[in-house]
Amino acid sequence: MPEFDVLVVGGGPGGYVAAIRAAQRGLSVGLVEKERPGGVCLNWGCIPTKAMLRSAEVFQTVSAAAEFGVYADNVRFDYAAVRQRKDGIVKELTDGVAGLLKANGVTLIEGHARFTGPTTVEVCEVGPSPIGPDGPRYAAAPTTAVRSISARDIIVATGSVPARLPIPGAELPGVITSDGAFGLTEVPRRIVVVGGSAVGAEWASLFATFGSEVTVVELQDRLVPLEDKDIGVALGRSFTKRGITVLTGSTVTAISQAGPLRVTVEGPKAREIDADVVLIGVGRRPNTAELGLDTAGIGTDARGFIEVDAQLRTGVDHVYAIGDVTGRALLAHVASHQGLTAADVIAGLPAHIDYAVIPAATFTHPEIASVGLTEEKARAAGHDVLTAKFPFAALGRAKTFGETEGFVKIVAGKQHQEVLGVHIIGPSASDLITEGALAISLEATLTELADTIHAHPTLGEIGMETALAGLGLPVHIAPRKR
Repeated sequence: MPEFDVLVVGGGPGGYVAAIRAAQRGLSVGLVEKERPGGVCLNWGCIPTKAMLRSAEVFQTVSAAAEFGVYADNVRFDYAAVRQRKDGIVKELTDGVAGLLKANGVTLIEGHARFTGPTTVEVCEVGPSPIGPDGPRYAAAPTTAVRSISARDIIVATGSVPARLPIPGAELPGVITSDGAFGLTEVPRRIVVVGGSAVGAEWASLFATFGSEVTVVELQDRLVPLEDKDIGVALGRSFTKRGITVLTGSTVTAISQAGPLRVTVEGPKAREIDADVVLIGVGRRPNTAELGLDTAGIGTDARGFIEVDAQLRTGVDHVYAIGDVTGRALLAHVASHQGLTAADVIAGLPAHIDYAVIPAATFTHPEIASVGLTEEKARAAGHDVLTAKFPFAALGRAKTFGETEGFVKIVAGKQHQEVLGVHIIGPSASDLITEGALAISLEATLTELADTIHAHPTLGEIGMETALAGLGLPVHIAPRKR
C-alpha cells in the first residue's frame, strides 16, 4: 500500500500550495523539499528581491525628502542592514509556510527526490550549494539515498534554475547569476547586467539606486522585450535618465580578467567595459537534474520542460507537474494556481486551469505590470485595435504621491471596445494591474470601465481615465487632434 495518497516533489509556491490543497481534500500528503519550504520565490527570488528593492525605494524617497518639505540630514544606507532585513522577512515567511504545512497535516521530508518508478522515489541527502556555502541548495546534487517512498499520485514541482550563457569567461570569479547576487556583501562600484528582462532590470534598478555604475546589455531592441513596445521604450528612457547605461541590440561576447572584469560588448555601440561584478540575468531553465524523469518515463519538450495537459497530467499515469518546470509561464502565481488545480484533479474534481489572463509585474523603478495582449500581438492575432494612454503626470494622486513618471496603456478592440490588454509603467503598477486582469476576465469594455465610479484621489482612477481617453472623451488630458 502506498505510503501517501499524494507526494509533492518541491516546496515552492506551486508545491506547498498543492500539498495544502490536497490535504484539505482529505488526502494523505508528503512533501519532499531540499531546503526551507517556499522554494525559489520565498528564499531566492520574489520575496528577497522585493524586500531589498523596498529598501532602495525608501532610500530614494528619503534622499528626495526635501521635495516634500521634509529635511533629513546625512541620508545613507547600510547594505548589511538591508540584507539582514531581507533575511528576517524570508525566515518569517518560510517559517510560516512550514507552520501551514504542519497545521494541514502535511509530512515535510527534507532531501532530494529521485524517481525509481512511475510512482516511487528514493529520497537522498543533499550536497552543498553549487555556488558556495551561503548559496541556495535547490539546484544541489543528491548524495546518499536514505529512504524510499511510494505514493498513489506524484506532483513534480521542482521549479527552475538560472540560465547560463556560453560566454567565454563566464566562469570567472565575480560573474554571477541572480542567486549569486544575494551573496554580495557590498554594493559593487561597477556592475554589468547581461539581460534586460525582468530579472536583469530589477537588479539593475536596485544597484543603480544604491549608487552602482550600472550597464545593461540586452540582445533585443528594447528592455523588457516581452512587454508592450511602448513600455520597454519608456523604461529605457527612465533608466538612461537615472544614469544607467542601456545597450540594446547588443550582446556580450567575452569576459576577461584584467584586474577588474573586462566585458566585451558587440552591437551598435560596441565597447569594452570594466566591471567589478557581471550579473547574468537572462531567464531560467527547468530544474530537473537527477530527478530520474527517464526512469519514470516522463517526457519533456525540446527545451527540457515537462509536458502537461490542461489538468497538469504528464504522459505518465498518476504523475503531474506544476510550476516553472512545465514552462507554461514562469511566475509564482501561475505555479500556485497550477498546484491548486492538480490537487483538485487528483481529488476527483473537474478542475482545469485557464492561462488566458495572467498578470505579470516587474519591480523596477518605475514599476511595470501587464496583462493580456500587447498592441503588436493583438494586431498579429487579427484584431482591429484602438489604443489609449493616460499619463500619471495628469493624475492628482500621483502628484501628491510624488511619483508622476509613466502611463497606463489599454489595448482594445475597435468595434466592440473590449479590453484586450492593459500595460502600466509607473507607481504601484503591480497593484493597479488587477483591475486590468478582472476587466479582461469579465470581457469588460472601455465604456464599462469608464462608467465605473473610481474613488478620488487615487492612483486607481487611472484605469477609468485611460478608458475615457480611448472613447475619445478624456477629461483630464487634452483630446487627440483630429
